Amino acid sequence: MERKRVAFIFGTRPEAIKLCPLILGMKNHAGLQPHVCVTGQHHEMLYQVLDAFGVKPDIDLSLMRPNQTLADLTARAIGSIDHYLTANRPDLVIIQGDTTTVLTAALTAFYHRLPIGQVEAGLRTWNRYSPYPEEMNRVLTSRLADLHFAPTETSKKNLLKEGVKENRIFVTGNTVIDALLLAIERIKANPPKVDGLPEMLQPAAADSATRKIVLITGHRRENFGKGFEDICHAIVQLAHDFPKVHFVYPVHLNPNVREPVGRILGKFDSPVLPNIHLIKPLSYLPFVAMMNQACVILTDSGGVQEEAPSLGKPVLVMRDTTERPEALAAGTVKLVGTDKENIISNITELLTNRSAYDAMANAANPYGDGAACGRIIDACEDFLKKCSENR
Repeated sequence: MERKRVAFIFGTRPEAIKLCPLILGMKNHAGLQPHVCVTGQHHEMLYQVLDAFGVKPDIDLSLMRPNQTLADLTARAIGSIDHYLTANRPDLVIIQGDTTTVLTAALTAFYHRLPIGQVEAGLRTWNRYSPYPEEMNRVLTSRLADLHFAPTETSKKNLLKEGVKENRIFVTGNTVIDALLLAIERIKANPPKVDGLPEMLQPAAADSATRKIVLITGHRRENFGKGFEDICHAIVQLAHDFPKVHFVYPVHLNPNVREPVGRILGKFDSPVLPNIHLIKPLSYLPFVAMMNQACVILTDSGGVQEEAPSLGKPVLVMRDTTERPEALAAGTVKLVGTDKENIISNITELLTNRSAYDAMANAANPYGDGAACGRIIDACEDFLKKCSENR
């Protein structure tokens, strides 16, 4: 039987994390053949993830340019993906999430009359500018997709509310949990080295579990400017108030993030306080190892909101809205925005109030059981079989 070609088009680190276990699962499938096209939106960080999972792209479009606008990237992505689809003619296009790559790949696949499957479909904040531009990317993509792989029942309800047919929606759980479980197995077998951290904080250190670590990540466009300044001022105050707690911050490559970090928190080799550790962005396995070590995570990332609860880590989200209300309802995450005093008071409570900490750390993760990829593969196989029968 001829294997059906399934094109995976993605370009950022979060997309890679959530698609790599699906690609690996599909490689072992008798009827489906994955073909990997990356746009290179986060080129360096993207390849860190690909290397960690052993996934090699079939083609790299290398779209990133210095200081490009969203319009520049969108126009160039549509043209490049158009050439890719013309040359390769897949039977199905798979995209994940809400990036510029997702929207442009969906639109271009539609122009080619190719069926589209969206992994992590149906997330909504109902605020078109938060997160920006991700909310509108995913709303528009849902109008183009043929298969909607919703991580939760809430996501399914969002899609039904927008008129998506129920027989095109599949509640699968989130593939990030599949990726996390694979990563934890590898970390236990071979603890990774985290560049830039002192030996006492390394995952392999004998007494690393006795060190209190607050892990920080930030990259959201809507937090550029005053938002990131307030975040940095909060970190300085917390590091001063809790000198025995280590604040580990892998700093995103975007200049809009690095500028306030450098100005307020100091340089990588000379932070303003000794318990602040500024390090370069981590590849996937070291980052999972640091999540596993942390006692609290402060982030504006969507993926971390899904991953950390599986590790029993409270997550404070530096946003005013979230497209992941299930985590809020479960009590695994809390919205704190970018207000300095709000960040300080919430971290302080988790570091000093054991009952508040345990309430978040012991809450059940609503995002799945680690079997999402198998459900998605089964749905793709059934869909393509029906397409062949209807020709």
